[in-house]
Amino acid sequence: MKKVCFLVDSIFTFGGVQRVTAVLAKELAKDYDVTIVTFDRPDSKDTTLYGLSEAPIKYRFFSYPSVGKLKKQLCRAYSGLYRKARLQGRFASNLYAHSSFSSELRTALADELRQGHYDTVVGVHAPLAARLATLMPALPGVRCVGWVHNSFEALFSATSRYIGPELQRHYVYQFRKLHATVLLCQHDADSYDAYDKLFAPTVIYNPLTLIPGKPSAGDSKRFLAVGRFSPLHKGFDLLIDAFHLFAQKDSAWTLDIVGEGEEEEMYRQKIAQYGLGGRIVIHPFTNDIQAYYSQAQVYVLSSRWEGFGLVLVEAMAHGLPVVSSDLPTSKEIMGGFGLYFQNGNTEELAERLHDATRIDWKAKSSEAFTIARRFDLSQIAAQWQKIL
Repeated sequence: MKKVCFLVDSIFTFGGVQRVTAVLAKELAKDYDVTIVTFDRPDSKDTTLYGLSEAPIKYRFFSYPSVGKLKKQLCRAYSGLYRKARLQGRFASNLYAHSSFSSELRTALADELRQGHYDTVVGVHAPLAARLATLMPALPGVRCVGWVHNSFEALFSATSRYIGPELQRHYVYQFRKLHATVLLCQHDADSYDAYDKLFAPTVIYNPLTLIPGKPSAGDSKRFLAVGRFSPLHKGFDLLIDAFHLFAQKDSAWTLDIVGEGEEEEMYRQKIAQYGLGGRIVIHPFTNDIQAYYSQAQVYVLSSRWEGFGLVLVEAMAHGLPVVSSDLPTSKEIMGGFGLYFQNGNTEELAERLHDATRIDWKAKSSEAFTIARRFDLSQIAAQWQKIL
């Protein structure tokens, strides 16, 4: 049986990347010997999360060793020069790959991965994919695959919160080294092609990651939004502002926001400021997210960017119509099904919320189920088997 390793920042925390990694790992464990190497602390292990206990997956917990002060200073010196001078070319990129990932760290992680005798290692997220590319000489015979979850725009826009403009070319050079790099939508593949013709990624959509609960009845007058409260990303601040505008003309509909994170207090302050405490409710993450989908009538995705709108598929699998920012990924997933608003435009979002209260709900719900079936887990896993 072939051995596959997923190298992840975290698996025992809440998040879309964690969930889809867990679900894919569980499905592949039917045909492969699967291990997840995580930077989580060992005491955080909770295999009830995402149903991980349902599959014979192995877990290994890894942490980097310390690096001497002199070595740190030398590495920082070149890394700083690379970033400040925006050095070009593969050679300079490879030097940066080593200076930003010192030999002590590379050796420790390579030793960890060699111990597993894996046939394939998948680096989950762009930073770990780039790290994995740097380790390839130390992993002979191992197929190294990157799995990039952020959209092209999130990584390569001038205002990216993930990598600065000085590192964008570096990341592409590193991705090129890998045996395969998986992206989540064709729009991203086309964008990378325009950026660098020599980079040839593979597109595999994320699968539906949960067993749907009871289909929505479509009579609750409840909007729903789900996601981590990380800075700016999911646009829940925009959604609260838009719901405030919407509520000036509507007194019946409510909004449930399910998630946790550092922006929660800001959201609560906005809700209080608008006097909407009785109509907008923030709920913590839960393993029974299906209950929220089942009780909602319309799903709202207000994200400023998405690598892949996994929640859209989950919502449609419960029969929910969707209001979404006009992200390329949303349009690729839903086509003409979605009720779109201009990304960041709260007035237009408020208008789409009003539109959603007047749609032919049953017709939209039927269409939602049809679209969701395209993201069947077994079909997506079969595509991954070709990569592995």
